[in-house]
Amino acid sequence: MSERESLEALSQEYRDTIPEDLRETHSFEWYLDEVYDHPRIARNAHQRVADMFDYYGTEYDEDAGVVEYLLASEDPLNDGENTFYGRAVHESIHEFVNKVKSGARGLGPEKRIKLLLGPVGSGKSEFDRQVRTYYEDYTATDEGRMYTFRWTNLGDVIRDQDPADDTVRSPMNQDPLVLLPQKQRDRVLERVNEALDAPYTIRNEQSLDPASEFYMDRLLEEYDDDLQTVLENHIEIVRFIADENKRQGIETFEPKDKKNQDETELTGDVNYSKIAVYGESDPRAFDYSGAFCNANRGIFSGEELLKLQREFLYDFLHATQEQTIKPKNNPRIDIDQVIVGRTNMPEYRDKKGDEKMEAFNDRTKRIDFPYVLQYAEEARIYEKMLHNADVPDIHVEPHTLQMAGLFGVLTRIAEPDGGQVGVVQKAKAYNGEIDEGEDIDVKKLRDEAEETTDLGEGMDGVSPRFIGDEIAEAIMDSMHRGRGFLSPLTTFNHLEENLENHGSIPQENFETYYRYLELVREEYKERAIEDVRHALAYDLDEIQRQGEKYMDHVMAYIDDDTVEDEITGREQEPDEKFLRDVEEKLDIPEDRKNDFRQEVANWVSRRAREGETFDPQDNDRLRRALERKLWEDKKHNINFSALVSSGEMDDDERSAWVQALTDQGYSEDGAREVLEFAGAEVAKTEMED
Repeated sequence: MSERESLEALSQEYRDTIPEDLRETHSFEWYLDEVYDHPRIARNAHQRVADMFDYYGTEYDEDAGVVEYLLASEDPLNDGENTFYGRAVHESIHEFVNKVKSGARGLGPEKRIKLLLGPVGSGKSEFDRQVRTYYEDYTATDEGRMYTFRWTNLGDVIRDQDPADDTVRSPMNQDPLVLLPQKQRDRVLERVNEALDAPYTIRNEQSLDPASEFYMDRLLEEYDDDLQTVLENHIEIVRFIADENKRQGIETFEPKDKKNQDETELTGDVNYSKIAVYGESDPRAFDYSGAFCNANRGIFSGEELLKLQREFLYDFLHATQEQTIKPKNNPRIDIDQVIVGRTNMPEYRDKKGDEKMEAFNDRTKRIDFPYVLQYAEEARIYEKMLHNADVPDIHVEPHTLQMAGLFGVLTRIAEPDGGQVGVVQKAKAYNGEIDEGEDIDVKKLRDEAEETTDLGEGMDGVSPRFIGDEIAEAIMDSMHRGRGFLSPLTTFNHLEENLENHGSIPQENFETYYRYLELVREEYKERAIEDVRHALAYDLDEIQRQGEKYMDHVMAYIDDDTVEDEITGREQEPDEKFLRDVEEKLDIPEDRKNDFRQEVANWVSRRAREGETFDPQDNDRLRRALERKLWEDKKHNINFSALVSSGEMDDDERSAWVQALTDQGYSEDGAREVLEFAGAEVAKTEMED
């Protein structure tokens, strides 16, 4: 039993997470010195978000030419609970960060909405949430810190100030530098940028929000324009940490009823409780509670953005291009934030074809968030789902999640033209399963798909949510039937039974998707037979012997030499039939045999130069060919029909085969099922032959 946590320990652990200066107040003079010493605290929102991605770490994928950001690929804050998988997703994240970094340099994207576009369940909402979560954490670190200000002792000077408003925080949480007039501010920033070690320049041309402008004017009037006295007597600098729950520095905006949309949700509204105190036109009577106000200096996240009415979206025009908002009956207010929107395909197509939306569309930077197109990576999504849930004590059999992922990928990729490459072959190629002898150009396949699809591959198809739901149902069904394992066969059945019950799958796709399921079943059959083949006929010594024989004959063939017969000791020509028997197990055609033989000869020579002995286990293609050759030699001595019925086989023999399969990752019951399934398939093939 684990040790109980004491309240004291819990309290101390919490206290350690709080920045030391969170409750402290500072003078404006202190902040000015701090900006000179640590210029990055005066960054704008794009610059701070850009630095945040680098702060949590990066890795460069040379093959894909993509930077992977660890906040997405490893999720260090949550021990990997919310990781993202697949080349396509990390390409999208790379593109998003590049746009933010371009905005940080003032190249234009800072004046655009970063619109995450993708089908349902593609990960765009999860990524958006991840960015907001990490931004909260980053602003609580020393590297990500930022400050704002509050007005104090206002009642001492402004006679009509409500006593409840004697101390007023900056309504927009603005950077304290906005308290300096623009000319003096520019001079400070010129000195600051001289010491700044960053790929961007710090700028700040914002005006004070209307309420702060009012206080500044009244106080300057009182002190004969003595700015120093105003700042020393009435300004306190405080730490500002983004917090989505408190609606400060981060705001998530969700569309409400279309008939009741009101721009004040975005820009703020009159504070009716203050009208009686200050009057309707007084800037102190304005309530800065709009989504754009709350998101200032951080991230505005618009959920299902394009579901908003066209007129409502017009507020985004000034918010992006001019970086201002215009509340009703109030002056314009400067804003500083990364505006992110998310939308699904139907809404995007609808708005894209609307000529009246041209100005809005021109102010968006679209970032496609497609589905994963590598089925091994797709399987990791399901693994994460199971890892994060309270899964019953059930064993997931080999190939189960991979084959579910393969089905998902088949529904998302474009079928290749020409018939030379099948759709399953293409999915395998995308997954990196290309033998050196195969003539498959992945880049060409991607380019062809780009030309034939509407918005590119992965932008439609079956959602990981649907497949994940069916895996969950298959698990519960297995448990109810007393099966302690989840197999591909059970998962296939659930996918097939519920395909037409899923509301997001168009009816015209049913027939194609059923065909894909059959292709996946066929692929699984081959893998199951391969596993059983390995269990029934695997002989390490024999594979080594056959491998050495193969290489002796290959080297003699290449050198136009002879080889010594194992039995008679006489010199003879290389055994072409034996060589082809091995090579045909990899479907290597006659006209490609020389390429394959030279390939393995080069591999052996390279290993010899490195001082490594020959071992066919170290060459995946050669090993598979030899295993299959050994299987062909032995399978005629195996009663496959007996595999289907335990009563027809010696228990010790069956137990040995079950043990061999459990060594490959199967459970005992799962091993028995795959033995029966593969045995039946091989027996059927034998009868047909």
